[in-house]
Amino acid sequence: MKLKNSRMKKIWLTIAFAGFILFLVMNYTNVFSCFGFIIGILTPFIFGAGIAFVVNIPMRFLERTVFKKFVAEVRDDEGNLTVKRRGFVRPLCVVITLVLVAAVVTAVVAIVVPQLATAVEQLVRSASASLPKFQKWADEIFRDNSMVKDFIDSWHIDVKSIMSNITQFLQNGAGSAFSSALGAAQTVVSGVFTVVIGVIFASYLLGSKEKLQKQAKMVMHATMPDKASDYVTRVAKLCSETFSKFITGQGMEMCIICIMFFIVLSIAQIPYAGLVSVLIAFMSLIPFVGMFLGCAISAVIILMENPISALIFVVIFIVLQQIEGNLIYPRVVGSRVGLPPMWVIVAVTIGSSLFGIAGVLLFIPLASVIYQLVREWVLRRLKAKREKEQLLSAETEKAAVTAATEVKSE
Repeated sequence: MKLKNSRMKKIWLTIAFAGFILFLVMNYTNVFSCFGFIIGILTPFIFGAGIAFVVNIPMRFLERTVFKKFVAEVRDDEGNLTVKRRGFVRPLCVVITLVLVAAVVTAVVAIVVPQLATAVEQLVRSASASLPKFQKWADEIFRDNSMVKDFIDSWHIDVKSIMSNITQFLQNGAGSAFSSALGAAQTVVSGVFTVVIGVIFASYLLGSKEKLQKQAKMVMHATMPDKASDYVTRVAKLCSETFSKFITGQGMEMCIICIMFFIVLSIAQIPYAGLVSVLIAFMSLIPFVGMFLGCAISAVIILMENPISALIFVVIFIVLQQIEGNLIYPRVVGSRVGLPPMWVIVAVTIGSSLFGIAGVLLFIPLASVIYQLVREWVLRRLKAKREKEQLLSAETEKAAVTAATEVKSE
């Protein structure tokens, strides 16, 4: 009777789950709308959690090195490890880390923005000066083709005209653009609010991360079977370690690439050395093709300033890229993620298609976690299968020996 009731309970749960899935499919528009609304509310906290995860890496380094004397590891009678630190260590490390991150971001912006503005201005001026020469050359080549000639003659870039049109728009269209400006202001205010709330939330997470981890484990053990809660804990630990290693490796590689390119380009007196170095460093986050895309964009920017410098830059890039690919990446990043190149390509393709650059950064360590879990499952299944085959073989051999003994006794 008890077995029958258990089977009926499983059947009703299956029917209820199928009905729930059917309801979600039939009302997918409302479901997505509710999901987007919830995500919008949770955006500051998601942003803060991301900041806390990234900032935790250098903060943990500070606690283990700079403030090592004020931190002690103690094990209780059950063998559980507890980290005890002076009361000022954690708040001080949080503040120092946030200040360092803000200083790095400010320094990058201070270097990139002025050079980027200069590069765009130079690009417009160079295009305005080069276009008449190109039109004259094209007129001589396509003088017999009136359609191509008229199309080329229609090209015209006038910097003064562009600036005049912009000024006129700002003067005459201010009234009609008020609503757009108001919307932009609301977006800016919302962004600032998200950043402020995210930073505050991240500070609380960093300040009490051990307590929150303990509470999360207690909730899992109270609501889930022990085996399931242990598996979730192990997966969470694997995700944390994999993402931390990936962020650490990529961050170190970015810094090395940026410093290396900046020093060499400055010595070679290449224009926009700071802008180009930061651009290539950030593009290196995209595996395989990122640095080459950064090289192409940088070469165009430098070409507008000095064609010879652009050629020298390409040669320098080839040399430094070989050093980065053969020496820096294997030693700094190496096998931190533990994902074969084929699956890296798959992760980059899927991540970029779904979420752009953020997807590329998230899907590589995520694919590594999935790859390791699947690999462990396959190895565990193969081991169980081998043990079963060995047991069956031993039983067969034992049965054969028993049969042979009975035959001899007869």
